[in-house]
Amino acid sequence: MKTVIFIPARYASTRYPGKPLVELTGATGDSKSLIQRSWEAAKAVKGIDAVYVLTDDTRIQQAAQGFGAEVLMTSEQARNGTERCAEGVAQLSETPDVVVNLQGDAPLTPAWFVEDLVAAMQDPACQMATPILRCDSETLTNFVTDRQNGRVGGTTAVTRTDGTALYFSKEVLPYVGDLNNPPEVWHHVGCYAYRPDALAAYVSWDEGALELAEGLEQLRFLENGIPVTCVPVQGQGRVFWELNNPVDVARIESVLKKEGIA
Repeated sequence: MKTVIFIPARYASTRYPGKPLVELTGATGDSKSLIQRSWEAAKAVKGIDAVYVLTDDTRIQQAAQGFGAEVLMTSEQARNGTERCAEGVAQLSETPDVVVNLQGDAPLTPAWFVEDLVAAMQDPACQMATPILRCDSETLTNFVTDRQNGRVGGTTAVTRTDGTALYFSKEVLPYVGDLNNPPEVWHHVGCYAYRPDALAAYVSWDEGALELAEGLEQLRFLENGIPVTCVPVQGQGRVFWELNNPVDVARIESVLKKEGIA
């Protein structure tokens, strides 16, 4: 399968304006922007034909080109990363078999998460897929702490018995009443794989009520009857966390230092 990775990035984030250009210090003391670290994570994935940064902002364009990324400019009308990916596909000279959306706020995404995701797309019946990771105690504590303090942190996923998504939420689902004896909670990893036809259908639909309420773009697929395959991935000791709020900078930098990531 011809597979490309798109990294959607916008400057005007509601919760954290300018987030893609926030500097993160690694294990060697060197600082790199969030978008550069996300691009480096994408470049580490095996079996990918091309990686592009997608943005509507010239500041991000210039920064990305400065560290060697290929950039596709998309419109300001794109309401989320999935719509931006649909615009990106339209600019390619050859339509790929699979499009991967590696969100620009997830620099800790291990290469094997994306590789497992792409492998799931070998099933021709799979129109759209996304990785999920069982929460360890540290991640679950971060989830619960964020919600207790009125912050929106990561996203959780609830699945059917066949492995397709039942729901995604920025709340911690299922309910965690006791952190010492919690239920099984799955962290949704900020990455998607789509067939081009699924992307084309997505942009033809209006935003749904659940998508708007949660601020989660993938819910548009569920609201329109398209199954979302959830691919369980293994952390292999790596802490996964996204940069959603300023408090996450220190969390991510601590992982970069712990893992020896420059």
